[in-house]
Amino acid sequence: MARAVHDPASLSLSSGVDHPVDGHPVEGHPVDGNLALDVLVHPDVLAHPALRRLGETLEPVPAGRPAWSRAELAGRLCELSAGQDGALLSAAVGLVVDAQRDGEPVAWVSATRAIFFPPDAAACGVDLATLVVVQAKDALLAGRAADVLLRSGAFGLVVLDLGTSAAMPTPLQGRLVQLALKHDAAVVCLTEKQPDEASLGSLVSLRGQAARRRSRDGRRFTCGITTLKDKRRGPGWTWREVRHGPEGLS
Repeated sequence: MARAVHDPASLSLSSGVDHPVDGHPVEGHPVDGNLALDVLVHPDVLAHPALRRLGETLEPVPAGRPAWSRAELAGRLCELSAGQDGALLSAAVGLVVDAQRDGEPVAWVSATRAIFFPPDAAACGVDLATLVVVQAKDALLAGRAADVLLRSGAFGLVVLDLGTSAAMPTPLQGRLVQLALKHDAAVVCLTEKQPDEASLGSLVSLRGQAARRRSRDGRRFTCGITTLKDKRRGPGWTWREVRHGPEGLS
């Protein structure tokens, strides 16, 4: 996919039930005075609001095999990285097509002077007429633009093309995470970096590294993504697809 250049400590719980240590029953329940046993005996403890909040912060493991799709990334802040010879834009455009196919509005926010080449995107199946494109001055303003877009609740996928040396404040990342969860949206940050370079931050739920390999006939490319971090499934799973090069490529 070519680019077009533009100017511009400890947890203390209380169940609300007295817990004597002499083994006498309370409210009809036998109590051993042991916290672990007491939790098993008293179902009220398991309904404690603190436990519910704790469980809600854990990312559930989705069913089925992993795939590079909007559904896999929904409700998450993700980062896709690649070197200069990677397949970063091809992988991102594939997500856009997948989201649009499912009827999800998509926004593309660019913090770089170069964005995707529209004819190439259209050839890949992107509906340019419904794709919202925002040009931002830097990564910080791109993140703020994504914040506004997500708060509308109208977008199922927001792509942030951040380029090289990208940085985003943790509080802003936190807001994007909460909005992604609230609206079941996927937030994908594109960065140009090597696998051994640090990600945007600890709030990133999934980080993938994109790469491409040219076929023997010179006309096709195998575009692949290897997950370096995945809070739901664990790192290491891969995604591969074959793409054709642009017309005139020899």
